[in-house]
Amino acid sequence: MTDTTAVPAEANIDSASLERLRATVRGPVLTPDDPELAVEAACFNIAVTHRPAVVVGATDESDVVEAVRFAVAERLNVRVQSTGHAAIVPITDGLLITTSRMNTVTLDPESRLATIGAGARWGAVIAAGAEYGLAPIVGSSPGVGAIGLTLGGGIGPLARSHGITSDWARSFRVVTASGDAVTASASENLELFWALRGGKGGLGIVTEMTLELAPLRTLYAGGLFFDGADDIEKALRAWGEWVQQAPDNVTTSVAIMQMPDFEMVPPPLRGHTVLHLRFAYPGDAAEGERLIAPLREAASVYIDAVAEIPYTAVGTIHNDPEQGMPTWIYGTMLTGLDHDAISAFLEHVGPSSGSPFMIAELRHLGGAMNRADADGTAVSGRDAAYLVNLITANPQTFAEAAPAAAAALVEAFGPLLAPVTNINFSGDPADPLTFARSWNEPTHERLRLARSTYDPNGVFAFGPALQG
Repeated sequence: MTDTTAVPAEANIDSASLERLRATVRGPVLTPDDPELAVEAACFNIAVTHRPAVVVGATDESDVVEAVRFAVAERLNVRVQSTGHAAIVPITDGLLITTSRMNTVTLDPESRLATIGAGARWGAVIAAGAEYGLAPIVGSSPGVGAIGLTLGGGIGPLARSHGITSDWARSFRVVTASGDAVTASASENLELFWALRGGKGGLGIVTEMTLELAPLRTLYAGGLFFDGADDIEKALRAWGEWVQQAPDNVTTSVAIMQMPDFEMVPPPLRGHTVLHLRFAYPGDAAEGERLIAPLREAASVYIDAVAEIPYTAVGTIHNDPEQGMPTWIYGTMLTGLDHDAISAFLEHVGPSSGSPFMIAELRHLGGAMNRADADGTAVSGRDAAYLVNLITANPQTFAEAAPAAAAALVEAFGPLLAPVTNINFSGDPADPLTFARSWNEPTHERLRLARSTYDPNGVFAFGPALQG
């Protein structure tokens, strides 16, 4: 069996080698005694503070190549960060490559292909495509890094109509553990291409991605807000019935949101607990109105923000925060949703539950997610029917209250729990239990073989310390 034990990060770094690295790369090379390191390594999740042995602010692929070669020579683990949305635990060792400077986006409108740098956020890709009536199939937030989301799959507000972001990826440029830059596509390094579309990490550093865009200018989309315990329950139960017959080209989700009385929260929501029903239909507005009518009539609507919108406003469907904040996130998937499951959801995270979660979400999956070629990507959770996503922004709940509340809800769902949860939502991949539930066993084994092929010595720290 190939030894995939992570290389030790505590090894002393040769100062001459560090100076040679600084002379070779164009971006900054920082160590813990540099005051700039904190800013360079800052995360969107401000509850996490990274302090690795070395940070390299890469400006291009050659910087990444040199950083990886340096790390291998110095026996340092390598990690990568664009925005830090996925940061869960602090990085306190090894080498961190930041890619925010590699944020170029170019587009060929005839082929509908966008070339996206490692540090580009979805907002830039959305803007580039909009000029030509083209749209990337994105996650819920335009502020998230495009590459990181895609590597884990990418379940967004058009999941049922257009599938998962990874399905639209056409090639990657990758720096492997050998310090070589290669292309992974359907015609080159096919197994690496398969693994990068859903395998998330432990394979290399992606420096660039080519993504096909969809011809799409507008959506009938947005959110309905329901205020008050009675209306929240009525609307939630009506949604639970409605989705049983929902067409595949409509993607919806619901979230019970306990909005703090903070200035950053819009005044109508400030201090309220609401049900936010998200709706996205990529078609004619009149048909969208017909489809959503039963949901509008389910209870008294507090705010109606569903209308025809340009695709550039896709981020307003979920209205994810744009500024960094402390976050604790837990996700799981369900095989179905029935009356008892909704009762459990209300009991554990509803308005009178005392839940620690600012957001407790149910996303309706299926449709195009299920129709895609499952063997063509390593994306996990394709066959689940629903995604449960729990978020708290109160650090005082991170250690005990939030994990305990999440565990209680999971237990209440019982036999409806899916065996696999998509890696972008499952939690800390370094936790063995989390890692185990992030792919089914055949995919785990295939990914293990891919990682052992492209990173035989575990340079790219990902997953539990011992994967083999």
